[in-house]
Amino acid sequence: MHLSDQQKGIALAFFGVLMITPDSLFIRLVNINSWDLIFYRGAIPFTCLLIGLLSVYKKKFLSVFFAIGLAGVLNAIIIALMNISFIVSIENTNVANTLIMISLAPFTAAILSSIFLKEYPKSRTWFAMLLCFLCALFIFYDSYEAKRIYGDLLGLATAILIGASAVVIRYGKVANFLPSLLLAKFFTIIIAALFVQNLYLDGLDKLLVIIMGVFFIFLPLSLLTLAPRYIPAHEVELFFVLETALGPIWVWFFIKEQPSIKTIIGGIAIILIIFIYTILELKEKKA
Repeated sequence: MHLSDQQKGIALAFFGVLMITPDSLFIRLVNINSWDLIFYRGAIPFTCLLIGLLSVYKKKFLSVFFAIGLAGVLNAIIIALMNISFIVSIENTNVANTLIMISLAPFTAAILSSIFLKEYPKSRTWFAMLLCFLCALFIFYDSYEAKRIYGDLLGLATAILIGASAVVIRYGKVANFLPSLLLAKFFTIIIAALFVQNLYLDGLDKLLVIIMGVFFIFLPLSLLTLAPRYIPAHEVELFFVLETALGPIWVWFFIKEQPSIKTIIGGIAIILIIFIYTILELKEKKA
């Protein structure tokens, strides 16, 4: 079956984000220090990617690796910072708050695309961004009162970094950016190694960390790294609404972490805005 570029991009983005949705739950379940967790979240995907790329490219590995150029190095730095900001955000606010902030990634990608790629969003996109920003301010105020604003701000920083990564990947779409992801995980290991306290894992934590590293980081990030080669960056980020909707449900169902009423109201508003925006976009493209 022959797929168009748009169908390929949509499939990669959809399945990539779907696989990420239980990630926040596993972060809550693992009983280790944040920097130790960041180290493993770099080391396990790095090992998987290295094995995979070596098996595919063999003697051409180095040439493919160096072909990522400056765009690939920049993307690696962005992803490494994103790895850190995401974990620290989860540790300092409710999972729902972090994921709601991340749902703003399509709009951060749209803003950055307009600045750096000259791919200007339509007036509808700007209007949706404004509404989402007002909802985010509503959630920020609630977090400020509950002294969770630090975690929320890092969640917003994660959304900005996700958008920036998608824009860089789209800019250099002729290159294979999977080696860039490998470099990102290497940078993550190096940064985390400066702060690790104890890398010992007991049986359950070891199992959770391995599952997390392979199925919730390595595989989905590989798919999401490929997606912007086929569809615009902000369209890829729209699929993160799926994580915003499902991630808190996993956490609430298993460990009973319930977000505040204001977070629920603001989160539902943002999800509805992005959902309606997506439907209108798809109808317009179909027409």
